[in-house]
Amino acid sequence: MKIKEIRDLTTEELQLKVTELKKELFTQRFALATNNLENPMKISALKKDIAKVLTVIREREIKGEE
Repeated sequence: MKIKEIRDLTTEELQLKVTELKKELFTQRFALATNNLENPMKISALKKDIAKVLTVIREREIKGEE
């Protein structure tokens, strides 16, 4: 996910995106534990996407945008 795409979303959409990404990360970790994971790089990509979204949310909090 590109940072420009993330910045175009509203704060509420970003909160929903974080929830979706965390659920997907959970399912990927579960697949890893049961040896059903097809692409192990997906886990690190999800972690980075979560960090990007949380960073944009925090930037908006600092600016005072709600």
